[in-house]
Amino acid sequence: MCVKDSDKAAQSMEQLGLRADSDIGISSPLESICENTVSKDCKQNQVVNFVSTIRSGEWSHIGGREYMEDTHVCIADLAKKFGSHSMEGEAVSFYGVFDGHGGKGAAHFVCDNLPRVIAEDADFPLALEKVVTRSFMQTDVQFAQKCSLQSSLSSGTTALTAMIFGRSLLVANAGDCRAVLSRLGVVIEMSKDHRPCCIKERKRVESLGAYIDGDNYLNGQLGVTRALGDWHIEGMKEFGDRGGPLSAEPELKMITLSKDDEFLIIGSDGIWDVFSSQNAVDFVRRRLQEHNDVKACCRELVEEAIRRDAIDNLTALIVCFQADPPAQITVHRSRVRRSISAEGLQSLRCLLEGQ
Repeated sequence: MCVKDSDKAAQSMEQLGLRADSDIGISSPLESICENTVSKDCKQNQVVNFVSTIRSGEWSHIGGREYMEDTHVCIADLAKKFGSHSMEGEAVSFYGVFDGHGGKGAAHFVCDNLPRVIAEDADFPLALEKVVTRSFMQTDVQFAQKCSLQSSLSSGTTALTAMIFGRSLLVANAGDCRAVLSRLGVVIEMSKDHRPCCIKERKRVESLGAYIDGDNYLNGQLGVTRALGDWHIEGMKEFGDRGGPLSAEPELKMITLSKDDEFLIIGSDGIWDVFSSQNAVDFVRRRLQEHNDVKACCRELVEEAIRRDAIDNLTALIVCFQADPPAQITVHRSRVRRSISAEGLQSLRCLLEGQ
């Protein structure tokens, strides 16, 4: 008996303990992050009156790898692209970076299908947080079904998406891609890296019977604790209420944009191996002040990562919220010299988050 892909996906979602109309954001034990950036007094007017001017650019490079497993997508109007329902006069723009491992199959499948799954959800665009979480999980199940028919696709991918709807910015992350916001030159972390060194992630996977080895690999095999795909790796994922230790459920962070918000950087982990978050913001601000060319800025960020001996695939995607370049301002920071590497900084961040 043949079953349509949509029906099979629904059945698999039920096996995972999820209904097609379930509110994952409420029922899930995994953390959802929200930030209210609007104070009730002096900042209210600047937020209400702010209208963003969206500009974006992207650049990728194979880096020191033999194969290119990164991919990305930029969609100016999600509803228009897929012919879905939308709020009149309100476009939902979509940006994503997908960092594959063990092959490029998962990254390309998620890049091609996740935006459509989001746009076709009955609750799009009014319940974006619920829709995005549900769509990550549904796309993961669809990829499992695809791999059961075409085993050569078996692989995994991390995924980070950003959606802009009016003045709202919603970032969803599963894995170790990262998104950082520049607010008057000061970095705002919009995502957390899901690596085994993170105490919260370690506790979550260990509660499901998995382990982190001495080199900080999940079950001795993966350097991330959340990803889509990897159904072929024994002990990582399973259908049912518990699921497996490798989760496809994203962490979410939503903010309300104001005139102080300048741009968002989304990068695959190869970028963050050699840039700290603040260092990347400083670099991009300087380049935008010089030429205000977003795509050229992405290329320069990737080229600088290569000069810093980055060895991984590299993808940088920048979304600017202003037509003008960032203003020249003085950002007051500590005069203490820093000698910690980007990798060491990430380990320290993971340790502090687990406190």
